[in-house]
Amino acid sequence: MHKTLMILATAVTVTAGLAACGGGRGSHGPIAQACMASGRDGASWRTCGCAQQVANRMLSHSDQKRAVKFFGDPELAQKARTANSDHAKAFWRRYSAFGTAAEQSCAGV
Repeated sequence: MHKTLMILATAVTVTAGLAACGGGRGSHGPIAQACMASGRDGASWRTCGCAQQVANRMLSHSDQKRAVKFFGDPELAQKARTANSDHAKAFWRRYSAFGTAAEQSCAGV
């Protein structure tokens, strides 16, 4: 149970961090659109655009499509985090690195 809560907290932290970062214009891809649709405080095209720009550098289009689902259903993030396949583990490493980079790149923008 504790592990489940930690995984959900990580997913929420990453998606909340993405909504809090700043960014430029013209980044209206799937991550930015999901960020805007999330209804989180601080979500704007500027903030969500930054996350999209980082996603464009770090995640494939299919990774972005998968990550978008986490905005609406954090339980999917938990399943991705705990999946045993090499493919799922590799995705989670990329997604976690993306979340860290988005927070660092977008803080204070």
